[in-house]
Amino acid sequence: MGIRMESAVGARVVFDGREYDYFSGTGYLGLQNHPDVLNAGEEAFRQYGFTTATSRGSFGEHPLYDRLEREACTFFDAEQVIYFPSGYMGISILTQATGGLYDHIFIDSSAHHSLWDAAQATNKPITPFHHLRCEHLADCLKTDLHPHERPLVLSDGVFPISGQIAPLPDYMATIAPFNGVVYLDDAHALGVLGENGRGTPDFFHIDDESCRTCGTLAKGLGGYGGIIWGKKGWVENIDRNSRICAGASPPPLPVAAASARALEIARKTPELRRQLWLNVAKAKAGLRSAGWDLEDNPVPIICLEASGQISLQRIRDGLFKQGIAVTLALSYPSTPPGGALRIAIFATHTIEQIERLVYSITELL
Repeated sequence: MGIRMESAVGARVVFDGREYDYFSGTGYLGLQNHPDVLNAGEEAFRQYGFTTATSRGSFGEHPLYDRLEREACTFFDAEQVIYFPSGYMGISILTQATGGLYDHIFIDSSAHHSLWDAAQATNKPITPFHHLRCEHLADCLKTDLHPHERPLVLSDGVFPISGQIAPLPDYMATIAPFNGVVYLDDAHALGVLGENGRGTPDFFHIDDESCRTCGTLAKGLGGYGGIIWGKKGWVENIDRNSRICAGASPPPLPVAAASARALEIARKTPELRRQLWLNVAKAKAGLRSAGWDLEDNPVPIICLEASGQISLQRIRDGLFKQGIAVTLALSYPSTPPGGALRIAIFATHTIEQIERLVYSITELL
């Protein structure tokens, strides 16, 4: 579209000098521009500068990283965490550091690019299974897995365009006879799903060492950087056996400080998550009334698929003219055939904004 965001991200933004209701992106809890988060980053910048200019493990250790990791351990109820520059690296770190735990990778056909990159870098056999189709995964295990081999299932926890949740309990049951493991990239679920906001396993009440999760602080949790968590010995093993952890520069110090504060706010303010769920429910109910078939779950990604003679491009452009910004997705992972309008709901959206969105879409139909 060639437009430029000229304000902080939030429920209202400025594009090229004009204000819009913003229903795009990933700022689900509204923490990216929270005053306390910004202040934490600014104070760290002034006191410590931008970076340690060396890797961690030698002179690059810093109290700000310690604080981030303590806060993350508390949020995720974990003994230890690894904090790294980008959530995109998460599955690569896991597959790289645990190669002895699996022999054959089975990956959701609509998985994010980061999962495909991680799988291909292992040089192990890869079998895609139909998107979210556990029965096809079971068939693939029977036909492609050799005797005594262990499978690794790779999937997004919440898919970035469709907003669908991986059927984790079914995957766990399917791989159990093979002593398999599941690795989830939970980027769009952290802070959003589950009683404690810990993502897809929290949503399904699953606490099992055969399911491992990684994610990012850059979406629902309002900070930046990738995160892996778990018991101390297991995390230490990941850290010790990943070339990425050893070789990548750590996140900038102000980013770590801001991310720690955002995590603290997310943990101490569960009403943000509850408000998000209420906003999601209201938006989905309104759009169902307009004829869209939407799943009843708290995922803040609403996917309006192409159907019949509906022109998604016309709806997107019409909304933008009315001061409402949504995304038209055509080719990103998990985009349904024909494209979709991706609508992101935030905890900070007002009821009036959501009602205006629903009314405007209904009128444009």
